Amino acid sequence: MKNLAQKPPRLNRREALRAVGATVALATAADALTGAANGETIANASDRNAGGFWPNGARLAMSFSLMFEGGGQPISGAGGVIPDPIEKGVPDLPTNAFFAYGHYEGIPRTLDLMDKHRIKLSSFMIGKAVETTPDIAQEIVRRGHEAAAHGRVWDNSYQLTRDEERRFIADSVETIHKITGQKAVGWNAYWMRNSIHILETLQELGFLYHIDEPSHDEPFIVPVRGRDFVTVPYTFHMNDIVSFPFAGWNPAAYEQALRDEFDQLYEEGAHRRRMMVVSLHDRISGHAGRIRALDRFLTYARSKGNAWFARKDEIARYVLANRASTPVINRGSPSVTGLPGSTI
Repeated sequence: MKNLAQKPPRLNRREALRAVGATVALATAADALTGAANGETIANASDRNAGGFWPNGARLAMSFSLMFEGGGQPISGAGGVIPDPIEKGVPDLPTNAFFAYGHYEGIPRTLDLMDKHRIKLSSFMIGKAVETTPDIAQEIVRRGHEAAAHGRVWDNSYQLTRDEERRFIADSVETIHKITGQKAVGWNAYWMRNSIHILETLQELGFLYHIDEPSHDEPFIVPVRGRDFVTVPYTFHMNDIVSFPFAGWNPAAYEQALRDEFDQLYEEGAHRRRMMVVSLHDRISGHAGRIRALDRFLTYARSKGNAWFARKDEIARYVLANRASTPVINRGSPSVTGLPGSTI
């Protein structure tokens, strides 16, 4: 596995996500029924709008991700808010302190906000971050949130061999279970990038779902070796790394973007299954002013009274139990389609 400290300077995560935003917007705008052009077949197309989209007739499912990464980054070379790259191998003290803000301030403040609005979220945890601050990981689970897996350390795994990638993922699952008592059934990769074998590997490890695909506004199933595997889609445009540039961040614009996303999907939810995803990072969304903007949005969303705020494992289990109204996408190999699917 490559060490991030040995990599040459590159676009930071926020800049790269912003750069691809327009492309992703075009991709997600297409209806799922056009998948045949990518070598896909989609089952249940005639049944999926038949009603009963979410529990208790909810119009919209809302799902929050909380990325628990602080402590899992390399001490030199991790991307942060300082544009000037540090000399190779020199500990980047302010950047590491920026990451530490997540477990000192950001996560506790975010958990308090979720309690205020009676919302349970899914926290994707890096194994090394959990080891660094086990009390925070335990508190997340104690408050009823999901502990999901985000890798051994804050680095990519797609360049590893299949067995190495499997171990990279399994290590984080074992660490989370040892410290929190919860077995992770959801997976998110660094930059959402996995090897072409990822769905088979996750299935072998006992995962229920992954989030590494921003292609839909609803969850769907991909059959893997004759068994269902769930995608609970992720987001670029409702991701705080994109929405929260430190220079010129506009809280009113961010709050309005959340409201517009909610209102449009809520309206569509009258006649088809819709889901809104918001991604929060421990060291970003947990800042005081940003929590206040999110608080105002949640007050607004809660006032609608007909949205289901759910953990991602709850969403995955619900769509499996209601398969007839869930898109089932049969895909060819990722080497051919360029999308997560079965290689067999």
